[in-house]
Amino acid sequence: MTATTELGVEVWLRGGWAMDFFRGEVTRDHRDIDWFAWTGDAGVLGDELGRRGFQRATGLPADQQLDLLKDGEDLSFNLLRRDEAGHVVVGGGPWAGSPWPEDMLDGRLGCIGGLRCPIINPRAQIEIKEMMPVWVPGAPRRAKDAEDIVRLRAALGG
Repeated sequence: MTATTELGVEVWLRGGWAMDFFRGEVTRDHRDIDWFAWTGDAGVLGDELGRRGFQRATGLPADQQLDLLKDGEDLSFNLLRRDEAGHVVVGGGPWAGSPWPEDMLDGRLGCIGGLRCPIINPRAQIEIKEMMPVWVPGAPRRAKDAEDIVRLRAALGG
């Protein structure tokens, strides 16, 4: 049983690992594990992972992302909330209230071997990887993101 299941906390894998869980195989080395979680769960999630030996790390504003480290393992939980209309939006920081792709949290499970995990919608992952340099001026367009986009499009059949 995972910490999030024990706590009743919803999380969704995002980034490169989400792509790999969608494809069902590891396609490249990963330096971190990226997640989405609800803003209201950040405290309990951070506390529980702290009990498991993770230390909080500095990074994005704390109301936008929870960053944790343990023995070279880097976990990032980008925080979400819903706006008045029920849309999923950025939970905090300078982009608080900015919308995420509509179908991002559509309830998919990804799988590698016997390990299953909630993942964000692969089409939303493509949009995020394509748009990050636009949404965050100065953010580089990374070669690994371009390669991930190609792999995701191929897995989606186009």
